[in-house]
Amino acid sequence: MRIVEGLKVGETVWDTMVIGFGARRQRGRPTYVFRYRTKEGRQRTYTIGRHGSPWTPDEARAEAIRLLRIVIDGGDPSGERQIEHQVISMADLCDEYLADAAAGRILTRRGVAKSASTIATDHCRVDAHIRPLVGHLPVASISRQDIERMMIDIIAGKTHKRVKLDRLRAVSHVRGGRGAASRTMGLLGAIMTYAVRRGLREDNPCRLVIKPADGRRERRLDDAEYRALGTALDVAEAGGEWPPALAAIRFLALTGWRRGEVLGLRYAEIDVARSTARLAATKTGASMRPLCTTACQMIEAMAPGEFVFKSAGGDAPIANFRRVWERVVYRAAGLPRDVTPHVLRHSYASVAADLGLPDATIGSLLGHRGHTVTRRYIHVADTTLIAAADTVATRIVTLMRSDPAP
Repeated sequence: MRIVEGLKVGETVWDTMVIGFGARRQRGRPTYVFRYRTKEGRQRTYTIGRHGSPWTPDEARAEAIRLLRIVIDGGDPSGERQIEHQVISMADLCDEYLADAAAGRILTRRGVAKSASTIATDHCRVDAHIRPLVGHLPVASISRQDIERMMIDIIAGKTHKRVKLDRLRAVSHVRGGRGAASRTMGLLGAIMTYAVRRGLREDNPCRLVIKPADGRRERRLDDAEYRALGTALDVAEAGGEWPPALAAIRFLALTGWRRGEVLGLRYAEIDVARSTARLAATKTGASMRPLCTTACQMIEAMAPGEFVFKSAGGDAPIANFRRVWERVVYRAAGLPRDVTPHVLRHSYASVAADLGLPDATIGSLLGHRGHTVTRRYIHVADTTLIAAADTVATRIVTLMRSDPAP
């Protein structure tokens, strides 16, 4: 292994055990290759893969032995690979990528398998944009120009459509736009990297494509909007709206947590006595959060079971939260449709900044990357963070009152 890692650019080293097996460095990491002659006498070089997981010297040598047997039997591994590359389409590659992601074989930058919600989002982006625009193209022949054309088509709304889903009154509305193009390009880049690792391409054509800014605005609620939201929640509660769903909206506003963290919250992750939540799986990994007094009271008021905010159908996450959000936030409160659960998160951070809290404290309250539980022996929020959580929540409760105190 040291010999392989020590190769300089332009150097090649050949194995003494398997004829034709070697490693070379052209650029970047060393690459394992197998050189042979076909039965017609033509010399071929088959690229096994780059040094590193999964191609260790032993794994690459075993692959070279397999290829040598094919050559001895009269086969041509490089020719067969070229035929395979010409046959496999982008749609087929996406299917294989998603299947490997579901099996836990596609890892994130944190080295963990993709979550079920991320895989579901990947499915939607593949079906909405990638498959209709470039799914028919052979993986090996897709160019940077094809990728740029796809991106322009998504921005222009060429993939716009409405699709009725199996659930009652459920509709998928694909809009396209700059944000959809940017995020789809990120996924396509990952899929193309997957193709390179599998030896289906030599390069990633997404690498030189400049993605558009996703158009996200760091929107926050103003005082009037906070008051409208609070009033709408009070009215909805008096009108018989599902209490756990309303509590989940309040919890979002008073903690700044992500939507999935709130809706998937389990009692096993809560230590009310110590005002601490220990979330096992979030966007940034395991995360410890301080809980304000109001949040603890809300949790204690919920029915016992596995999940804190339960669906009307049983002890499971709320299934129709989007509909409740529509009725309360958009219709009753009259807030514009750019107000999403993430806006409550950003509004929380903005209120905390207005109160003069340090960035590090705000990051810990929100569970930002770099403020998660990387110090594995700390399991309880300290009094300073709990006090900060209470300070921010108290201010937001005041803003949400229909008759705010002076």
